[in-house]
Amino acid sequence: MKTKVIKLSFQNPDKGIIADAAKVIRQGGLVVFPTETVYGIGADFSNPQAIQRLKTVKQRSEDKPFSVLISEPEDVFRHTFFDKTIFYKLMDAYWPGPLTIVVPSKESGKTIGLRMPNHPIVAALIKEAQCPIAAPSANLEGKPPALTCEAALKDLEGLVDVALDGGSVKLGVSSTVVDLSQESPRILREGIITQREIDVIARMKNILFVCTGNTCRSVMAQYLLKQAVKNRDDVEVASAGTAVFFSSPPSKETLLVLKELGVDASGHQANNLTSRMIKKADLIFVMSRAHRQYVLEKVPQADKRVYFVKEFVHSKEGLKEDLDIPDPIGSSEASYRQCAFIIKEAIQKIVDII
Repeated sequence: MKTKVIKLSFQNPDKGIIADAAKVIRQGGLVVFPTETVYGIGADFSNPQAIQRLKTVKQRSEDKPFSVLISEPEDVFRHTFFDKTIFYKLMDAYWPGPLTIVVPSKESGKTIGLRMPNHPIVAALIKEAQCPIAAPSANLEGKPPALTCEAALKDLEGLVDVALDGGSVKLGVSSTVVDLSQESPRILREGIITQREIDVIARMKNILFVCTGNTCRSVMAQYLLKQAVKNRDDVEVASAGTAVFFSSPPSKETLLVLKELGVDASGHQANNLTSRMIKKADLIFVMSRAHRQYVLEKVPQADKRVYFVKEFVHSKEGLKEDLDIPDPIGSSEASYRQCAFIIKEAIQKIVDII
């Protein structure tokens, strides 16, 4: 069998060629392709015959698993139930990119390596294939990874069905492999990303404030906390709304009262709350019971990480049976100042627990 070699544009890969290569994978074939790190060989991960052929071609031992490429972060849930915050922090920090993350597999007692590569050709191929793609480097076991299609075919000519030639790869180093299946993140193979960089992400505390429109209460909380922890490099603060239909700046009253407190939030744009944001956050602070309910409907397992901002208020002005902080939208500047006063007091307490 002679390998079919097809040259592709890096920026605008031909959709027809990608579709044909994806069909080869779906039918049990093997396809060589570029990633940003090294060239890889793709096979349908769900096809035992294709995986056995891939092992034979790679001359790979039976007990050494293959990592799986995905095109969207949400695709991880086809392969794992793992939901620790560090998983989402690493995804946000390095995907798409040269990081393979090892997590417990849905198959009992096993782990699986997942990666979302940052290369137009392989990204299009994964999406078009509509099946999980096992993707080791395009070389025989023990030999250096291939950085060009020509180098890959030096040993693989005739052993794979199709080779997509996208030119030289950008990085030239295999992806970093980090294992999250143990108590602490541990690098199994170091690439561009180092253990030190992984440790920095692991130590980072992600704090999320939630309100309705993300134009007043949660903005106040986000920027007041950012101001309070400005000398710390281990805290990341974000905010979002449960009903944000288009991105907009904070209300003029919010900007005014924050400015009076020495805080500038003029660059903020409203964010709609997503499941991913909730799953990434170490602590989630809500302004009302409705916000708490919304968060837990989206991610029930976040229950132990959700708090009312007002739980941290102890002044006479802020202490009320009702844990909701009223929405000041449409009210007077005085209402905004009262809201900011309550939130500022809470922030002083929140700083103590992070």
